[in-house]
Amino acid sequence: MSLPVPSSPAPKLCLPNQDGAIIDLARLGTPAIVYFYPKDSTPGCTTEACDFRDNLARLSGKAVVLGISRDSAKSHQKFREKQGLPFDLLVDESTATCEAWGVWQMKKFMGREGMGIVRSTFLIDAQGKVARVWSPVKVKGHVDEVLAALAQL
Repeated sequence: MSLPVPSSPAPKLCLPNQDGAIIDLARLGTPAIVYFYPKDSTPGCTTEACDFRDNLARLSGKAVVLGISRDSAKSHQKFREKQGLPFDLLVDESTATCEAWGVWQMKKFMGREGMGIVRSTFLIDAQGKVARVWSPVKVKGHVDEVLAALAQL
């Protein structure tokens, strides 16, 4: 699958969070920042999550932040607790949602090839349409770019 494009409807997103509650993007009725990341508690993923955490006040109720990876609910719980993350982390162990959103791709890492999550962020408007896409994401300064785009919704 390819990445969704701006102004297209967001792909289906209905996954359990770290506590087992089902989060359905279509039922939120508010803009959402949906970010896909490779793995809990790794350096880049921790920096990205903490950047969203540290800038949450700047959202001031304008959007919901949802992080998604293949990690288990238990892993997400530990990651949220350790980093003090105030937003949901969704579980996609089967990669079905990652595939639907086009972020499950062939990657090269340390000379090895394999399928994995390409760090990507999607800004979804209140009507459920894709407003902006960042893929692949460079963590440094990324949250500022997302917040600037959100301000233009």
